[in-house]
Amino acid sequence: MKAAILTKCRPISEHPLTIGDLSNPNLAPGHAILRVRACGVCRTDLHIVEGELPSLRSPLVPGHQIVGEVVGGQTKDFPLGTRVGVSWVGGVDGTCPYCRLGLENLCDSPTFTGYSVDGGYAEFTQARLDFLFPLPPSLDDLHAAPLLCAGIIGFRSLRVAGVQPGERVGLFGFGSSAHLAVPVLQTWGCQVYVSTRGASHRKLAESLGANWVGSETEKPPVVLDRAVTFAPSGDVVVAALGSLRKGGVVAINAIHLDRIPEFDYDRLLWGERQIRSVANMTRSDARDFLELAAKIGIRPKVTSFSLKDANKALLAIKSDSVDGAAVILPS
Repeated sequence: MKAAILTKCRPISEHPLTIGDLSNPNLAPGHAILRVRACGVCRTDLHIVEGELPSLRSPLVPGHQIVGEVVGGQTKDFPLGTRVGVSWVGGVDGTCPYCRLGLENLCDSPTFTGYSVDGGYAEFTQARLDFLFPLPPSLDDLHAAPLLCAGIIGFRSLRVAGVQPGERVGLFGFGSSAHLAVPVLQTWGCQVYVSTRGASHRKLAESLGANWVGSETEKPPVVLDRAVTFAPSGDVVVAALGSLRKGGVVAINAIHLDRIPEFDYDRLLWGERQIRSVANMTRSDARDFLELAAKIGIRPKVTSFSLKDANKALLAIKSDSVDGAAVILPS
């Protein structure tokens, strides 16, 4: 099969992914073989490829927002030809203290799709049967792929931030995940305030009906109840914190952050303001979000790339030159 293969982490400008041939995956117990129909491109993939996250295996096929078709290892629940989604968390041990508490997103021995096991930048992949998500027919391949991480983790971020219906919510940074959070917030009757760099990102936020849109240096015109940061920047976290009411929450939607700069505790954090990190997702998050996405008709803005252009897709993510989401189509 054809795949985009990472053998050594390097800056994406050096095109570290090699497009080459690999053996098709061998079916493991409790898994299914999938023909990849589409795979979303995530900023986490960029962190992996550039080495900002420690390497766990080499060679590696990245990609964890997979729309696939069952072609092997079929079961009663997932017969041949079933269209399914695969996300970032590809498995948990089920026995650690966090799993026993129902916090599988914090599992001590997780499997990460496209990081600890091969992912979806390929023509075929395999995934655990108990971490496959049936996809509603209303979600086509191209537009379903970004929902499988960007959408799910954005949804979890709103949960971690404790968003309640009708609240004023700030989104700081406006890439794939943030633009999918907007229709969810609107369904909940929330007011949406977007602060982001890049004129095209601001234009996208305006087109989606955000109540206010400003640059990364502008402060929302109201005090926010909740905020979610999507940029991997500590400066953005501090900016979001400075926009909160007392008792408000900032949720950091980032697996990697450059650093948290020194800030004034008395002015920014005192008053029972909170900073919370968002770590991975649960299967419950995935099921709940995909059901909601189908119900309210979420349709991401998507730019597609061929498998041979996987490096270009990641470069576009790094340079913020894609509005919305990027998706790789293997064939």
